[in-house]
Amino acid sequence: MFYISNFGLFYCKITAPENLEHPILQTHIKTNNGMRTIAPLGVWFDMLFSKEIDNAMKFGYKFEIIWGYTFKSGIIFKEYVNTLYKLRSDYPKSNPINYIAKLLLNSLYGRFGMIDQFPEIVIFNNLKEMNVFIEKEKFSGDIIDIIELGDKILVKYISDDTKTSTMLYANLETHNVNISIASCITAYSRIHMSQFKNNIDFKLYYSDTDSIYIDRPLLSDKVNSKILGKMKLENVLDKAIFLAPKVYYLETINGKIIYKIKGLSHDIELNKIDFEKLLFKESTLEKFQSKWIKKLSKGQIEVIDQLYTLQVTDNKRKLIYNENNKLIKTEAFVINDKKEIINK
Repeated sequence: MFYISNFGLFYCKITAPENLEHPILQTHIKTNNGMRTIAPLGVWFDMLFSKEIDNAMKFGYKFEIIWGYTFKSGIIFKEYVNTLYKLRSDYPKSNPINYIAKLLLNSLYGRFGMIDQFPEIVIFNNLKEMNVFIEKEKFSGDIIDIIELGDKILVKYISDDTKTSTMLYANLETHNVNISIASCITAYSRIHMSQFKNNIDFKLYYSDTDSIYIDRPLLSDKVNSKILGKMKLENVLDKAIFLAPKVYYLETINGKIIYKIKGLSHDIELNKIDFEKLLFKESTLEKFQSKWIKKLSKGQIEVIDQLYTLQVTDNKRKLIYNENNKLIKTEAFVINDKKEIINK
């Protein structure tokens, strides 16, 4: 077994093992619908954390390191994480302290991965005044938003001065942004979850950031709701339908029904038939839901009816249908060194 002796981030040529059911390395690809994140097979180039490279070698991945950055390693948030996690353990979920501790824990790595470009805001008396400002030769920044405030107009933008100072100085002393810390934390979480993928002890049906759905109980040493890093048994299921990330239907052995559709209000009632229909090719589910829209110019919030349309897509994996056009499984996409999907 080979491993990387240096700790850091490295730009590599990656060759994934053939026929791996659940690839463990992710990448971004450009599609007609914008950028998306997939876990592919094939050969491509990416920047990876050294520990994630070491872990992927255990699954048969091969790497050619081209260049990289090395860092001194250290456990820098141990006391912070342990203190907040103890608060979560000591207080029930109904207690505000539990919720605050959860937010602080979840926000930690995101804070270091924050885009270090803070927008500037200017308010104009009229449209002509705004156009004069925008058309100035010295202004070539990125406009984020334009909001009408009665007779006035608010413009939010990133100026070239902000972008230049960010690139030159990174504003670390002011904003404490460190992309390497954020990226390594997320890599460690993927490493932790990789133990549940391609595992011969059970069949994996679905996984998310910190959850898995499998066909048998985990070994007892993997489960403890009071220990950080261990899994917690949430439910034992009788039936399940998994359609997409954060889109699923569950029936527990006690008859409890659980379902989730990202972006759809929890107040919208669905049933198993709704999910079963979506298993068939090109079928859709349409539901109306109330949406709150902020109207800053009027100083009010409007509630409108919005049509939500759901259709199973191949945003993450290739969809496999049987002769009756029913979805029966998914397969990993295969990409080339240009990050083009070659097994559509």
